[in-house]
Amino acid sequence: MKIDLKSLNIEKVHNSFLTGEYTVKDLTEAYLGVIKEKNEVINAYLEVFYNDIDSQIEIADKMFKNGTATLMTGIPIAIKDNTLFEGHISSAGSKMLENYVATYDSFVVKKLKEEGAIILGRTNMDEFAMGSSTQTSAFGVTRNPYDITRVPGGSSGGPAAAVAGDMALASLGTETCGSVRQPASFCGLVGIKPTYGAVSRSGIIAMGSSLDQVGPMTKTVTDAEILYNTISGKDLLDSTSLTDEFKSTVEKSIFKKKIGVPRAFLNGGGINEEVLKNFEICCEKLKNAGYEIVDVVSDTMKYSLAVYYIIMPAEASTNLARYDGIRYGLSVDAPNLYDVYTKSKGKGFGKEVRRRLLLGAYILSHGFKEAYYRKALNVRDMIAKELLEIFEQVDVFITPTVPFPAFKLGEKMDDPLAMYMNDIFSAPANLTGVPAISIPSGITKEGLPLGLQITAPYLREDILFSIGKEFEKLV
Repeated sequence: MKIDLKSLNIEKVHNSFLTGEYTVKDLTEAYLGVIKEKNEVINAYLEVFYNDIDSQIEIADKMFKNGTATLMTGIPIAIKDNTLFEGHISSAGSKMLENYVATYDSFVVKKLKEEGAIILGRTNMDEFAMGSSTQTSAFGVTRNPYDITRVPGGSSGGPAAAVAGDMALASLGTETCGSVRQPASFCGLVGIKPTYGAVSRSGIIAMGSSLDQVGPMTKTVTDAEILYNTISGKDLLDSTSLTDEFKSTVEKSIFKKKIGVPRAFLNGGGINEEVLKNFEICCEKLKNAGYEIVDVVSDTMKYSLAVYYIIMPAEASTNLARYDGIRYGLSVDAPNLYDVYTKSKGKGFGKEVRRRLLLGAYILSHGFKEAYYRKALNVRDMIAKELLEIFEQVDVFITPTVPFPAFKLGEKMDDPLAMYMNDIFSAPANLTGVPAISIPSGITKEGLPLGLQITAPYLREDILFSIGKEFEKLV
């Protein structure tokens, strides 16, 4: 049966299941057909879980028959290659973990299984989530379905390309700094980074533990909200996971329909002209929809990227120290212990990962920890304090998601600093733990998607979804 995959959303699919228009198997096979047709070129999936899909469909069918089905039951979804799914390889896009088979389910996979979702497979990513283009994967680049000569963004480029290429209805990515929002922008999707602790990190291969977060990537804001509500919740295996009791104590401001624009932050240069023009059009549309657009002053936000690139490599170097050829990961035979360490890491880690690990070790070394790492933590606190002050004036603040549209494959690979500029608008939310969302906001003259980023106060995903749904109608 022919199903128009491009027109689907979660609620529409659910209603079609209920009316019998098509079955869970029909829909799943439709997505598998597109994967078979497109994946050789796009390289979104590293593995399709063919051996599990029939049993997952059977569970979903039973849930519809016994009346326990939810909106997520039977929904075909992709997960990122750093998300543990028991019995399946989770390699984090690295040769270091090429043969690692997960021995348990991550919290988010458990949640999806409980809802009867169909997990189609694991998708490509920048190695250990270190990258903004999905070009650092040990298993080949992923291409943008809008233009296969361009990147899909990263590090969650595989999950983004899977949804944008109609190879899944939704996906889960992870981000340490914009790795959900940036590929969502490049691929014309909605991507949300939840409040830190709202979604458990248990079973996610770590990069920077104070920054990492799992987030949905979908075609609509409503779908993102449904998926967020599915995967959020307290997890006893994650000490940073927030309880419902704690969430209820957080004071929620009155919705003022007031949106801030950090003009000084935007005037720092380096923003593509079409991106800037699109952003101003977005501001005007929101203003015409009844929102008050005001400039907000930010003295510390401009330091976010520099602070991030001190804290992140420091945390990554400690998290990845375990992959030494002895305790975890690839082990290369060598005549002595030192050579086992060096050869295993040299062969197991790619260039970008080695660069960041060396930088992190340097930052944390004697004599530099106080000068760099401690100072970065202090500035991080200053940024968080300033955001609190901004949110006293406005409901949210907005920026472009990324300073430029999707770039050509290979274009920035020899210039790490240019690549790191992808994260300039993403960093404040990750550093401070507040939620942010990217929503499709237009198309360039070359037909490339652009995104608007909305950042809200702590635990105010409800504001993001409310404004996001209204903004979708304006585009």
